[in-house]
Amino acid sequence: MISCTEFIPAYSELFRYLEERGGKQEVVAYWEYISDSFLHNLRQLVAEHGLRGCWMYWSHTLNEEAADFTMEIDDEAGEFRITMHQCPSRGLLNALEHMEPYHDYCGHCDVLYRRILEPMGFECFSDHSECDQARCVLIVRSHRHDTPSMG
Repeated sequence: MISCTEFIPAYSELFRYLEERGGKQEVVAYWEYISDSFLHNLRQLVAEHGLRGCWMYWSHTLNEEAADFTMEIDDEAGEFRITMHQCPSRGLLNALEHMEPYHDYCGHCDVLYRRILEPMGFECFSDHSECDQARCVLIVRSHRHDTPSMG
């Protein structure tokens, strides 16, 4: 069976193709389609368990992808945080010598998850400033709390 990681370079090239064809809005529309069509499990877990649903979803998916990450949940503060120390997808793209990763490859995570979580009463904050090193931070927070610090 082919691993899902085999498709990561193809995704990067697809994002580039879509942008060349129809601009960044075409890429975002594709990401929104993916979110609407395939992330029902995240929506269901969060609907049933709140922030704990985020923990359940990402503890499964990130471990399945063999990511190097830390997850934290603070029920009192209403905050869930993923600190990605080494993203396997972006790490793979960065290691490829025959192609340049799509310039906003990591932007798909923000669009996919924000689209699910914000209508459910959560705010999403992403720090992609270190994506070129395969690192990022995602924070999901209940609307009733202040904006989190990214540090």
